[in-house]
Amino acid sequence: MNKEWIELYDKEIEKFAEQTKAFHDQEMTRKEYKGISGGMGSYAQRDANEHMVRLRMNGGDLTQDKLKFLVDTIDRYDIKRLKLSTCQTVQLHDLKYDQVAPIIREAIDAKIYTKAGGGDNPRNVMCSPLSGVEKGEPFDVIPYATAVADYTLSICRDFKMPRKLKIAFSNGVDDSVHATFRDMGFVANDDGTFKLYIAGGLGANHSKGVLVKENVPAEDVLYYVRAMIDLFCQNGNYENRAKARTRYLQESMGADKLKEEFLRLAGELKAAGGHDLHIEPKKIDKKGDGAIEGSRIVSQKQEGLYAVEYHPIGGDLPVDLPKKLLEALKDMPDVECRIGADETMYFVNCTAKEAQKLLDLTEGAAQTAFEHSVACIGAAVCQQGLRNSQATLKACIDALRDHPKAAAALPKVRISGCASSCSAHQIGSLGFQGFVKVVDKAPQPAFRMFVGGSDAIDDVQFGDFVGVVLEKDMPAMFVELGEACVNSGKPWDRFVKENRDEVVEIAKHYA
Repeated sequence: MNKEWIELYDKEIEKFAEQTKAFHDQEMTRKEYKGISGGMGSYAQRDANEHMVRLRMNGGDLTQDKLKFLVDTIDRYDIKRLKLSTCQTVQLHDLKYDQVAPIIREAIDAKIYTKAGGGDNPRNVMCSPLSGVEKGEPFDVIPYATAVADYTLSICRDFKMPRKLKIAFSNGVDDSVHATFRDMGFVANDDGTFKLYIAGGLGANHSKGVLVKENVPAEDVLYYVRAMIDLFCQNGNYENRAKARTRYLQESMGADKLKEEFLRLAGELKAAGGHDLHIEPKKIDKKGDGAIEGSRIVSQKQEGLYAVEYHPIGGDLPVDLPKKLLEALKDMPDVECRIGADETMYFVNCTAKEAQKLLDLTEGAAQTAFEHSVACIGAAVCQQGLRNSQATLKACIDALRDHPKAAAALPKVRISGCASSCSAHQIGSLGFQGFVKVVDKAPQPAFRMFVGGSDAIDDVQFGDFVGVVLEKDMPAMFVELGEACVNSGKPWDRFVKENRDEVVEIAKHYA
């Protein structure tokens, strides 16, 4: 960001500090404050005396400078809770009101800008976490994600959108960032161009994106991004927030008209020029020092180099780990830390010896697919939430430790505390949405259950709703589902397709 942008941002932070104090002093309602704070990347928590700050990481890229800022902030402000988010950010939780603005201001020196981290803004631009190192990918898309992130942040004061806009880049092999059903998603092609999908999304009225162009030239990406912003501003619903996300444009305009109008806008912007991208591919010349294998090791396309995977249960990052990582990474040239959209961290460009050190440092990681399950921060913290998704996931994992075979058979599941779909429950093989079920005239904590979703890049499927399960019954249900899969002799992916009726029957037994 340029000097003028930073100077204005600093004034915004100063004003935001005053607004945060006004909220703390009860001179502003929760709703009024939320409308202000989201645009600065912060929200009050369920306990209005506690706050969250969301640190944007372009494409999930947690550089060593950003990691050092995180370490220093944890120490300076005695941070007790860190959360890896499903939008590839790091969230600092349980902050006092007078810590929020100072943290946001201090983050600038590490090139972390929380502005537009929430609210009706272009959000953190997402990217396949192993882009640049993953075998089979056409090309590295991180530089394009970074360019788009910088561009949208630089212009975010120039317009008012009806709702947020989420943009994602897939490297063409992995679509864990869900580029095919985001507000805007770019998927790398073998010829160096992008397939482009728009107006998709999860939540109410979930929808796959509309494929508007098969081969967007990589250098033209910014024209298409601006076209999407203009299209949304011109045609979005400013009257009804419940129907204001871009996916509703498929209804209001129709897919064909949506595509036609979008391409017209993009064509006009391209003709005007001025925003071509010129990106030089990043070269990795580092040499390996041996070989290593393991369930958390990924062989890179660069011979002799590896990525190490680390998934903290529920995306709940131990507060003492960043300091340990920073110390280790100082002696590991070219090793980078990436945050994935499923709350997983990756350390890329490791030699075998470096990979082993990082494995040892992160030994508390998830081991089974089920332990890799995704859960939002939950109702104990989030003011929007209905259910405590974190506590539910951890209770289920604990119960399954007494049933190791069942635990090993289960898939990664997705648990959202409310209808907002922050954990993308609608595309989970098993997905859960926080709910209330009335039993004997008394409301009980529960989850709506979805079966059969998939975010595979060539097989996107939305799960089907099968019933409402009481929160207290979920551990027992997972044990039974895991044992049924084991008894079938099939891996879960086959079991859920070929024995779908059995899966649904077990779910309904608890519904």
